Amino acid sequence: MEQTIIFQKTFQLLKDLIATPSLSREEENAAQVIRDFFTTENIIFHTRQNNTWAFNKYFDKNLPTLLLNSHIDTVKPSSLYTKNPYSPIEEDGKLYGLGSNDAGGALVSLIGAFLYFYDQKNLPFNICIAATAEEEISGSNGIASISDITSSCTLAIVGEPTEMQMATAERGLMVIDATVYGVTGHAARDTGDNAIYKAIEDIHWIKNHQLEKLCPVLGATKMTVTVIEAGKQHNVVPDICKYVIDVRTTAAYDYEELIQFLQSHLHAQIQARSTRLQPSVIADEHPIVQAAKELNIPTFGSATLSDQALLKIPSIKMGPGKSERSHTADEYIFIQELEEGLNIYIQLIKKLSCLKVKK
Repeated sequence: MEQTIIFQKTFQLLKDLIATPSLSREEENAAQVIRDFFTTENIIFHTRQNNTWAFNKYFDKNLPTLLLNSHIDTVKPSSLYTKNPYSPIEEDGKLYGLGSNDAGGALVSLIGAFLYFYDQKNLPFNICIAATAEEEISGSNGIASISDITSSCTLAIVGEPTEMQMATAERGLMVIDATVYGVTGHAARDTGDNAIYKAIEDIHWIKNHQLEKLCPVLGATKMTVTVIEAGKQHNVVPDICKYVIDVRTTAAYDYEELIQFLQSHLHAQIQARSTRLQPSVIADEHPIVQAAKELNIPTFGSATLSDQALLKIPSIKMGPGKSERSHTADEYIFIQELEEGLNIYIQLIKKLSCLKVKK
């Protein structure tokens, strides 16, 4: 199929998606838009809840598989919108609408690349396209619910707005609940063991301590205390102080090692709420990174989370649009960005074909 025709079809698909409200956990209608598109294009697809995926026409189980993934859900529209968030409006070379930039542009561009290669014979690897749900909330019914499909793939391109630069590393997230115990006492008598003071010592250490192990792309793991709670009466020394640490992780530490290290330096008893959202990094020698270099695609390390955090295979993140526009009022994407996104995805996959991904 000609690239121009593919662009026209996927541009209309993006308009249809914008016109279809798709908040996280409420993606049924958007999933149907994707499925109707595949049906129109005579593509056999598979479904699980609000997730939809398909494989290239000449799938060969003996070959490795390249996963193309992006999400169909959006955040709630900002109250500051001046345009209808569910009306795809073309204006001054831009397409406005909720989800246009994050991440509808990347999703339809990846679908377009999939269409380009769909019925080609003798590809050196299979291609799987997956339009998944609940990315904005890292929900269990999104990409995590099709892990049996994604884990059988060899490499993933995750579509998010990066101005078509390639994120070769992404920070993970671990939220830690910390509880400091003291001894209650009367404030006037200077008795007890003030849990707040002990927590302050912890927080001071967290603020000023830099973890030794560094990620070559992302640098140091970042720790920030974001919530604190203690005390109920002005005249009572509190015996409990609770605080929360937001830890933006890198692949330099595994989560168990990091928890043990923090526990050895803090007064608080700590517990991770979840260890699901893992950091990712891909080797500089990997064929897809080498392909990016040959195509002069800039690479960088990303501080923002995506569905990469829930993948257990090597992955990179890239897509049309700009991260700073995500979750803003009157969200938009330049139409030219969509055209360039489709073209660069196709060129990257072609170059990757030459370099051959090993199973």
